[in-house]
Amino acid sequence: MITVTDSAVRQLRSLLESRSDTEHRGLRVGIAKGGCSGLQYEMSLGAEQPGDAIVDRDGVQFFIDSESADYLQGSTLDYRDGLTGAGFHIENPNAARTCGCGTSFEAARPA
Repeated sequence: MITVTDSAVRQLRSLLESRSDTEHRGLRVGIAKGGCSGLQYEMSLGAEQPGDAIVDRDGVQFFIDSESADYLQGSTLDYRDGLTGAGFHIENPNAARTCGCGTSFEAARPA
C-alpha cells in the first residue's frame, strides 16, 4: 500500500502519547477534491473505519480509506522538520504534477 518512514512513525507516536484519547487511534491519510491541482491530501488523528487499509508500523497505525487507496498506492509518507516548515509529507508516484506548496496534486491516471 504505502511506505511509512521511521520519522513519520516517531512523530505519530509522539502525537498519540501527548493525548489521553488515543486507544485504537492512528493517522488517517486520505485524498479529497480541492487544492490548486485538483486533489489534496488530508491527514488527521482518528480511528479505523470500515473498509480502511491499515499500515501498522512499530505499534502505530496509519489508516487509508478505500477511495484514497488507488491514489496513494506506492507512496511514501514521511515527517519533515525543516526551515520551510514541519509536517507529514507524501511522495506520490501517482502524481502527474503537484502545486508549489506540495499539498495538492493532479493524478497521473484516473482512479
